[in-house]
Amino acid sequence: MSDGAHLSGYRLMWIFVMFDLPVGTKQQSREATKFREFLLDQGFEMSQFSVYARFCNGRESYDSHIKRIERNLPEKGEIHVLTFTDKQYENIVRFSSQRRKRPRKNPDQLALF
Repeated sequence: MSDGAHLSGYRLMWIFVMFDLPVGTKQQSREATKFREFLLDQGFEMSQFSVYARFCNGRESYDSHIKRIERNLPEKGEIHVLTFTDKQYENIVRFSSQRRKRPRKNPDQLALF
């Protein structure tokens, strides 16, 4: 397999973690904060409040991230994990204050492959 096949936009993936966690008590707030910090430690970046995104280089990497997320789930709350190929991610349309924003660029680490 050539190196170009490894860089395929259909193989490279984005993981989006969306969550709605209870914060009615101090303990619940601590657990929600702990989960957010876990995502940041794992290389996710906040896309919006309660929406975190991370780039990964294929299905195996995705599977390992999902296992880590599963091991660190808070006791209560809803968590959804979505995946997009890099090609699909390129087509995401973003608006901010009624204006269309430029598409996001892939992380610099792609240049390392």
